[in-house]
Amino acid sequence: MFEMEKKLNGYVLTTAEILYHLPDYPEFLQTYIWQDYDLDPKYPALRKFLDFWEKELDGRLHSVRYASNKLIYPNEVHFTDSQFKLH
Repeated sequence: MFEMEKKLNGYVLTTAEILYHLPDYPEFLQTYIWQDYDLDPKYPALRKFLDFWEKELDGRLHSVRYASNKLIYPNEVHFTDSQFKLH
């Protein structure tokens, strides 16, 4: 699915700040930023990524903060039948 299609189908740009414990030094925290288009309010892509992290990666999750914003709202999209010709 193309980016514009996703936006028109209700996807929102979602950014997550993931804090995790370093595998070799668990007392230290590292930050990872994840960003993708996802569906609000259940965020299936983010959940899938976090499930993958917990199953496959060594760094134990500490916390996850996320924010999302619709970039296109339905009332901002207008279709028109007009045409403009130059020259």
